[in-house]
Amino acid sequence: MQYQAPRWLPGGQAQTIWPSLFSRHTGGPKLDFRRERWDTPDGDFVDVDWLDGAPLPPGTASTPRGGDEAILGRPGDDLALTNKAESRPLLVLFHGLEGSSQSHSSQAFATVARSRGWAFAMPHFRGCSGELNLAPRAYHSGDFEEVGWMLARFKDMHDGPVLAAGVSLGGNALLRWAEEHGQSAAATTRAVCSICSPVDLAAAGHAIGQGFNRLVYTRMFLRTMVPKALRKLQQHPGLFDGERLRAASDLYEFDNLFTAPLHGFRSTEDYWARASAKPHLKRIRIPALVLNARNDPFVPAASLPRQQDAGSYVQLWQPAQGGHVGFAQGRPPGHVFGMPEQVCDWLARAL
Repeated sequence: MQYQAPRWLPGGQAQTIWPSLFSRHTGGPKLDFRRERWDTPDGDFVDVDWLDGAPLPPGTASTPRGGDEAILGRPGDDLALTNKAESRPLLVLFHGLEGSSQSHSSQAFATVARSRGWAFAMPHFRGCSGELNLAPRAYHSGDFEEVGWMLARFKDMHDGPVLAAGVSLGGNALLRWAEEHGQSAAATTRAVCSICSPVDLAAAGHAIGQGFNRLVYTRMFLRTMVPKALRKLQQHPGLFDGERLRAASDLYEFDNLFTAPLHGFRSTEDYWARASAKPHLKRIRIPALVLNARNDPFVPAASLPRQQDAGSYVQLWQPAQGGHVGFAQGRPPGHVFGMPEQVCDWLARAL
């Protein structure tokens, strides 16, 4: 991957926080999403946001602020794709922890997909679409069965090729699906990509529980995760110890009390070990891209896979900079289209 952080945005923490809050995430006309509710096999539901509207003709996307040259919809930028929804590629994006179609990465990928004439869909993991789900479960980093059910449904309803990417937690779960399905994954998806994913969950879990990460990111996640879990307890009394969960001060405790027992794991350690994608990368049998910045505050560089760990179907991109799903470019406040453009270039080769 070709990426150099701008001089005005030094360090992994700044490259993580600034792009999510201030950099430009959309380009061209407003992104309009149409929500569709799918009933799950266990009597619950998930909400899928589809990007509505016709694709932009090449060359019509607006130029990012700060005077950068237009990077969306460049003439001759992609395949000669038809605008017919039934035959054009579909990009499915799985969001990260507590993410949604409004996350900055989701908006940027939707913008880039539209500029290429691709269809775009964002399935929400349970509890992340703004409405509490029904079943006594939520979602987790190894939720490959849910990912597989979603991808199979996308393939059934879309005649064109399906490409899939996942951000952070969603990327690890996507890789776990590709690992579990091996050669049969090709019947559903042409290629997959994980972006800034904690493929070694133990290393990432320890990193986010320390220092600045604990003070800022852990608190941010628990601020939404704990109330949602307690509402789940109201739905299903006795599901877990509510008083202990209220006192949870880090994600390790939260996972030990909520995530692990609700999803069939014995403990946080068992969850981290069984849900991590890194140990199983050699089982993947479709083109897979694993992108991680080496200065990601959540994912220690020492925990990243090496090519000998990954196998021949997996390509590793490990730029020195970028932060956690940051990769801002241009003059202040910057834009975040460059990384999605390079990821989509890579995915397009599978077409």
